[in-house]
Amino acid sequence: MNRSQIFNLSNTISFIRLLLIIPIWFAFNNFNDQFYRHSIALIGIFAAFTDVLDGYLARKLNQITEFGKIIDPLADKVVVIFVIVNLFLLNEIPDYYFYMIVTRDILIVIGGIFVTKKIGKVLPSDYIGKATVVSVSIVVIMILLHVDSTSIYLQIIFYLSIILILVSFINYFIRAIQVLKKAA
Repeated sequence: MNRSQIFNLSNTISFIRLLLIIPIWFAFNNFNDQFYRHSIALIGIFAAFTDVLDGYLARKLNQITEFGKIIDPLADKVVVIFVIVNLFLLNEIPDYYFYMIVTRDILIVIGGIFVTKKIGKVLPSDYIGKATVVSVSIVVIMILLHVDSTSIYLQIIFYLSIILILVSFINYFIRAIQVLKKAA
């Protein structure tokens, strides 16, 4: 990879999203204060916006690179997992939800490394994977904003995110097998 494939606008935005972990970490140190809970939610909304923006710019400016295929989902996973782990430790999310998210991401990362070693390219995320991240992020933001856990809106998004977690994992697995078969 050359410098222009690493240091372009869309990758810079992904890197900034990765750095959002720093203010989120500080905010979790004061989690019981409503201001900091809302700050984490606002940072999460900003992170979601930058995720959409960097993908749009990568396509629009023809900046799709192997590095971008790594940094973009890495930034998503680091921010989401960090928040999920903290919410789990604070008993803000159910155990099974935490384990579903973490297990899916770990298996996708391991599978991604395996596929990359076999074909020499990164298997890019797709719309189902992006929809999964968005749905989990909405659930997290609603929890951070103290939306009533019995709210029909929270319940719908919560169960939709569970379905998407499962579907996106199965979809990634099928895509990986198809790519490996084509490379063989």
